[in-house]
Amino acid sequence: MNKFKSSCRYLTEKVPIKHFLLIARTTLILLFTCVFFTMAQNEKSISERVLDEQGLPIIGANVIEVGETTNGTITDVDGLFSLNVDNNATVQVTYIGYLSQNINTAGRTDFEVVLIEDTQSLEELVVVGYGVQKKKLVTGANVSVGSDQIQSQNALNALDAIQSFAPGVNITQSSGMPGEGFQVNIRGLGTIGNSQPLYVIDGVAGGDINNLNPSDIESIDVLKDAASGAIYGARAANGVILVTTKSGRLGKIQVSYDGFYGFQNLVKKPKLLNAQQFIEIYNEERVIGGAGSPRDFSQAIPGLYQKITSGQWNGTDWIEQISNKNAPIQNHALNISGGSGQSVFSLGFSYAGQEGILGVPVQPKHDRYTVRLNSDHVILNNKEFDVIKIGQTFNYSYRNRSGIAIGGMYWNDIRNMLVGSPLVPAYNDAGEFYARADVQASGLEDLSPRIYNPMAQMALNRGMNETQNYNVNSNAFLEIQPVKDLIFRSNFGYRMFADSHRQYEPAYDLAGDVTLTPGRINQSGGTGYAWTFENTLNYSLRTDGHNFDFLVGQSAEKWGYGYHMSATNANPTFDGYKFAYLNNTDGLTSGVTSISGSPHPQGALASFFGRVNYDFMEKYMLTLVMRADGSSNFAKGNQWGYFPSVSAGWVITEEDFLKDNSVVDFIKFRASWGQNGNADIDPFQYLSLIAFNKDNNYRFGNDRNKMQLGGYPAILPNEDVSWETSEQLNFGVDAFFLNSRLQATFDVYNKTTRDWLLRAPVADIQGPQGAFVNAGDIENKGYELGLRWSDRIQDFNYSAHFNLSQNKNEVTRMGDNTGFIESNGNVISQGTDPVWRVQVGYPVSFFYGYKTEGVFQNTQEITNWKNGFLQADPQPGDLIFSDTNGDGVVDASDKTLIGNPHPKHRIGFGINLGYKGLDFSVTGKGSFGHQNLQSYRSFADNEFHNYTTEILGRWTGEGTSNKLPRMTAGNGVNRINVSDLYIEDGDFVKITDITLGYDFKRLMPNIALQQVRLYLTGKNLWTITNYSGMDPEVGYGDDQPFVRGIDLGFYPAPKSILIGINLKF
Repeated sequence: MNKFKSSCRYLTEKVPIKHFLLIARTTLILLFTCVFFTMAQNEKSISERVLDEQGLPIIGANVIEVGETTNGTITDVDGLFSLNVDNNATVQVTYIGYLSQNINTAGRTDFEVVLIEDTQSLEELVVVGYGVQKKKLVTGANVSVGSDQIQSQNALNALDAIQSFAPGVNITQSSGMPGEGFQVNIRGLGTIGNSQPLYVIDGVAGGDINNLNPSDIESIDVLKDAASGAIYGARAANGVILVTTKSGRLGKIQVSYDGFYGFQNLVKKPKLLNAQQFIEIYNEERVIGGAGSPRDFSQAIPGLYQKITSGQWNGTDWIEQISNKNAPIQNHALNISGGSGQSVFSLGFSYAGQEGILGVPVQPKHDRYTVRLNSDHVILNNKEFDVIKIGQTFNYSYRNRSGIAIGGMYWNDIRNMLVGSPLVPAYNDAGEFYARADVQASGLEDLSPRIYNPMAQMALNRGMNETQNYNVNSNAFLEIQPVKDLIFRSNFGYRMFADSHRQYEPAYDLAGDVTLTPGRINQSGGTGYAWTFENTLNYSLRTDGHNFDFLVGQSAEKWGYGYHMSATNANPTFDGYKFAYLNNTDGLTSGVTSISGSPHPQGALASFFGRVNYDFMEKYMLTLVMRADGSSNFAKGNQWGYFPSVSAGWVITEEDFLKDNSVVDFIKFRASWGQNGNADIDPFQYLSLIAFNKDNNYRFGNDRNKMQLGGYPAILPNEDVSWETSEQLNFGVDAFFLNSRLQATFDVYNKTTRDWLLRAPVADIQGPQGAFVNAGDIENKGYELGLRWSDRIQDFNYSAHFNLSQNKNEVTRMGDNTGFIESNGNVISQGTDPVWRVQVGYPVSFFYGYKTEGVFQNTQEITNWKNGFLQADPQPGDLIFSDTNGDGVVDASDKTLIGNPHPKHRIGFGINLGYKGLDFSVTGKGSFGHQNLQSYRSFADNEFHNYTTEILGRWTGEGTSNKLPRMTAGNGVNRINVSDLYIEDGDFVKITDITLGYDFKRLMPNIALQQVRLYLTGKNLWTITNYSGMDPEVGYGDDQPFVRGIDLGFYPAPKSILIGINLKF
């Protein structure tokens, strides 16, 4: 120390300070120079070209230096890239659909990389609950659909796009009207409540997939069995659909545009009677009904009759009148993604617009605008892994819709057109709607006060309405990895929605019974939001071939904040939709004014869950899951439900006796068992709720003229109401053959849902609604088969897929004291009995009525018939109703199953061809073994309703028909009784998409674009079916979530021709 002090003193005393500074400066310069040259010697620039197996450049491949997650780039239009890396660095090259490669660059600066197409995909990571897993290690029954498959379908809705790719996932259009969406059931209906699956969008449960543009979606993963969904416990009884939107990648900014524009039309238009045919049928019905001689229409409506008989006018085809020929449809999506340093992002904008094919002049339409922003940021990392990482996803959508009535018999404009009288013109000579004055002048009102212009009523009632929806689905996360393989993740999700609706109905007078006075305004709106807070801890352990992944987590959710209000009032001061606000009305109108408002049902869910994944040498796999959920929907003592699962797998091809087999590449056997829950009922059903309503008021106090708001019991409570539980057993096998060119998967399952949540019936005089009770079981069992073949022959590549699923649905227990649940009456026409039932031993919501055995041809047949009659005085031409119970009497006890709306078999199929930038694809779907109930099958509610031309095949004499009975006036026995006369097979095969495309980049290699693909698409061009209606795929079911196949004038899906372009910059 003394020597050191002496040296310092010598320097300060003997060396001038300026020399000292010069020496110091020189030393620092030399030091930095040495460091620079040292770094330069340890770093180099590499140049590389990435090709496919055919020697063609791969554009947009990701290149990253292993261990340096922030140092990367992507290949250009020629497959080239350059990157500065450490002298002995290893770089990883990846591209979707190809096996990744790690390249050691030691001693090399310029070389080529050939990526091999990943036909096997066993190393592919698929999304599972709260994480990802190698596809080869998955032991549950899952199906994954990637972005390429989704975008290949050129659909406005992602559910529409995946229909042919997901066996066991039953997707049915709710309606063909724009913006109506789809109904989804996974492995059959398991409840008579809400049967829709749980959607988890970017980790946030409860989102709406209809608010997403398909171009924004990276993958859709469906968890079909209970073991896969058990990690979501209380809400997974109907399956889980995981939606992952696109995220950014390191490298230069990439910009892509996908868009199409096209035209839509009806696939099939029903054939209605023209005016002359209708007059003939009407008079036949009149004479048979005992009204005497036929009506003389030349005297009743002379002007119209002269036009009809002279051939100047065939009458009005109302479906033709409301058809919107070449209705436009379009979709435009812009995606921007990239990343540098320690951040990546993906930004998307889209617009989708569609007009309806039916509904002129209302013109149903749907416009959707979306914005998406996803980003990840590495806050701290080391050579091996990211230590601290944050990120977020944000999806916003705005939807604007208008439409026509598409519900039941009393709220269905298409039905009104099907039965509208062809004797009524659509417009008068002045080009205005044919209204009351015209009906009177023509003589039509003298025939009936219910003859009117249905298109005018539709236009005036629904012509000025608009619904707006705003939705936000967002998520932010923090991920910390303090040591390798131990990851803590905290996630906060937030969902918000708001909606508003305005409608203006002007006063009108169309017929004696079809008037509206005064005009009306309806306005409604609401808001709601929900949040989710989750924390998970994941640890991976690898030792001596034994691989463990442990996951524990906690989740808290709350929803139902917000309100909904609706009001209707009459006497608008100013006319027109732009004045459709309640403050444009004056005073209150008895029988019209209506005001209602309520908070959204609130609820909360507290959860704890854990999972253990184990495998040995990726040969034997075991997964254990447990989740506990506490729901506010149930009373204390019933709030907590526990949902376990276990699944296992065995890769038999890893055994010595099958290794290196030239035919069999991979076979994995799977088995799983698990339980899931359902708590989807209104909150506070265990309490006796009091409701207040302005219509339940009373007089009280000294001021007898002042009405006091009254309260009343709304529901009967049930403190014992608890969870629905779905239990499922699944066995499956996954297999790859012939160098993975042939891939197959097969599953067989048995799913039982116990303790339905349903509302108990009560006597009408009791007042309150019945309590929710756990009162039934449903069993679904079936199988699923998926096949895929893919191959490449030099420049030609091709693939094909086919899937088949079967499901049998049966009610096995009902605790309801009546033994069944059935529909109300008047579903298919005025005065008809219930049409569907839920009953032990039958499928859910089967069609219920009389079976028939043909038509009586003559009086001798009637005399010889020994099995009873439903008619009091049967006549030739009447239906023969079956005595199904064999007691010699035909009555209500003979009603039975006459149809099943749920398909027994479903298929999906497709083929893809590619050759030097040219691509061609076909996809389709089909359903078999089910029936539809059709309400416009040549029978109508009153004498001036029209028929389809099928009525021309009615019985008119011996031997003329053994299917359709004779005409009878009014609602006779033949038509008022629900029977299999109304039932038709609903089997169909649809070619859902045909696309031909070409990438013109091959013809223009020097342009600054990675892709310039033009394509032509036809959607729903062909439907193979014997069903007589407009569309055999009928999603309407009497406004019940568990009923299907009731065609009251179902709004059909359109056929479309699209032209589109894909651009990548």
